[in-house]
Amino acid sequence: MPKTDTILSTKSLQYFLQLIDTMNYTQAAQILGITQPALTQQIKKLERAIGTPLFGQMGKQLYLTEAGKELQTGAIKLISTINNVVSDIQEFTQADKGNITIGVLEGVDAELVRQFLIKFNQATPDIITGINYFNRKDLWYNLDNNLIDLAIFYVPQTMKKSQSNLQNQYDWMKICSDRLTILTHDSKLEAGKSYLPAQLKNRQWVAYPDHFYLTKMMKAKFGSKINVKNGLKAPMRFSSTKQLVATAEETSYDTFVSGVYYQHHQEEISLTPIYLKDEQEYTISVIYRKGKNDVPRIKKFLTEFKDFLAKQADK
Repeated sequence: MPKTDTILSTKSLQYFLQLIDTMNYTQAAQILGITQPALTQQIKKLERAIGTPLFGQMGKQLYLTEAGKELQTGAIKLISTINNVVSDIQEFTQADKGNITIGVLEGVDAELVRQFLIKFNQATPDIITGINYFNRKDLWYNLDNNLIDLAIFYVPQTMKKSQSNLQNQYDWMKICSDRLTILTHDSKLEAGKSYLPAQLKNRQWVAYPDHFYLTKMMKAKFGSKINVKNGLKAPMRFSSTKQLVATAEETSYDTFVSGVYYQHHQEEISLTPIYLKDEQEYTISVIYRKGKNDVPRIKKFLTEFKDFLAKQADK
C-alpha cells in the first residue's frame, strides 16, 4: 500500500487546513485539541509523503508554498466530497444522530444560538454540533461547498436584485431583528435616542476591521464626513466585540456594536447607547442550502430552534 494512502487521511488534511487558517502551530494545536509537537509531526508526515515542503517561513511568519496551495485546493475538495457522502448517508438515519456544522459571520452575536445549543444537546446528545466563525467570503465558500450545514449571517430586511442568488438557491430562517448601536462617551447625547451622523462627526472610534458588516454600515452612513485615508477615524481596531467594548471603556473613543450584543451585555457597559437616524434595518438569520431541511437531524434542529426563539420572544 503506498504510504500516501495512510498519510493523506481526512484527519491529517483537517490538521493541515486548520494550520492554514491560523498560520500558527500553537493556535492550530489548541483549536484541534492536540499538542504542538503532535501537529508538527503530522505536517512533517504529509511533507514526507508528498516529497516537498508545504509551508515556508519568513522570520516568524508561516506561508504556503506552491505545493501547499495545490494540496489546500485538493484537501478542500476531498473533505467536501467526504462530507457530502456522509451527509447523504445520514439523511437516511435517525433524526437524533449525526453532525451539524454551523458557520457564523464574524461580528455576529450568537448568544441565542449558544443558549439553544445547550438545550438541544441535553435533548439530543448523539447529535454533535460545532460552531466556527468566518469572514463573509469564507462563510459563503464553506456554505456553497457543503463544508458547513448552516450559516448565520446579517441579512438586510430589503433584499436587492443582486441577492436573488440567495433567494433561488437558499432558504433562511430569521433568528432576531438587530440594529447598529453606537456606544458613546458624549454626555450631551441621550440614551436610546437617534442622531444624525453629523452630530458625531468629531468623534473617534474603536472599530471592527473594514470588512466587517457593521463597519461597512458605519462607513455608508458617515461617508466622507469623518473619513480619512483608511476609513473611519479609528486609531484602534479589533475583531473581538468584547475587546472592542473594553477598549472603548478604557479610552475616550466611541465604538459601535450590534443591538443584540448590547442587550446581552448592557449591565457590563457604562457607555451611552444611541442610534443613527434612518439606519438600515437588518436581521440575524440562519441560511442553508435548499433541500438541507430534508435531512432529519437538520429539520429537527431548525424546528426546535424556531420553537426556542418563539418562547424567547414571549418572555
